[in-house]
Amino acid sequence: MKRILIVGAGGQIGSELTTYLRKIYGASNVVATDVRECGKLAEGGPFEVLNALDAKAMSSVVERYKIDAIFNLVALLSAVGEKNPQTAWNINIGALMNALEVAREYGCALFTPSSIGAFGPTSPKDKTPQDTIMQPTTIYGVCKVTGELLGNYYFRRYGVDTRSVRFPGIISNVTLPGGGTTDYAVEIYYEAIKAGRFTCPVPGDVYMDMIYMPDALRACVELMEADPARLVHRNSFNLASMSFTPEIIYAEIRKRIPSFEMTYEIDPVKKAIAESWPNSLDDTCAREEWGWKPEWDLSRMTDDMLEVIREKYRSEVAV
Repeated sequence: MKRILIVGAGGQIGSELTTYLRKIYGASNVVATDVRECGKLAEGGPFEVLNALDAKAMSSVVERYKIDAIFNLVALLSAVGEKNPQTAWNINIGALMNALEVAREYGCALFTPSSIGAFGPTSPKDKTPQDTIMQPTTIYGVCKVTGELLGNYYFRRYGVDTRSVRFPGIISNVTLPGGGTTDYAVEIYYEAIKAGRFTCPVPGDVYMDMIYMPDALRACVELMEADPARLVHRNSFNLASMSFTPEIIYAEIRKRIPSFEMTYEIDPVKKAIAESWPNSLDDTCAREEWGWKPEWDLSRMTDDMLEVIREKYRSEVAV
């Protein structure tokens, strides 16, 4: 990768990936785009307002900046998507098809994240294999499976260098999530510092795979820089780091904040989605084909999350 376009840079992943890539490849070589103005991203390097559903506009940006790699991060997340499945399909697949066509036309590599949500209740729950039955019960998952198939099709049919990972729930101390089933695992840290209590929307015994944002960002780069000759799979690699329930993360926080309390107010939509997903993923293929290895576990992540969030609130109070 030399000149990179990020589509959907204003989201949870994109806002941090933009900064991460600019540090590696140089600020002028990473073009951030979003459907609306994003001041901070525009301050750090090239920024364009771009509707990912406008194929001509996407082509124009790729041509003007001589882009050779595209990160398509546009998506409505799981819980939000269930409120309006038609909109979720139109946005998620519309943006992907435009990115695939532009990548084909201009010879770009293309990264599009898939998700643990691509699996469904009929997939094996524990150590879910790389290649297994995938029958998701959400429009978000349907879009992700479709995206994986389209990525493989464009690689085999047109030679487009498509690559993807199935992200677990992503936990970040920088950008808040926006409508995902795993959002609770971010919100719980903020509420632990801010209020000392948290109301959890998913059952306390439901396991879900998670990953800390620094590992997620590193995985994106490592996969895109991997030797293509080693890649047996492309779209999409299981990615694993840690798996826990709300009760486990609650206990981890209480080790550091003994007064912290958690109660439950179950969201039936999030409950159904969470229970349909795997407990854990088998990421052997990612480890073998491009050397994936997580660096963060639950304990180390908890220390870092609480430290950073405390500092945020200290700064707000000081202001």
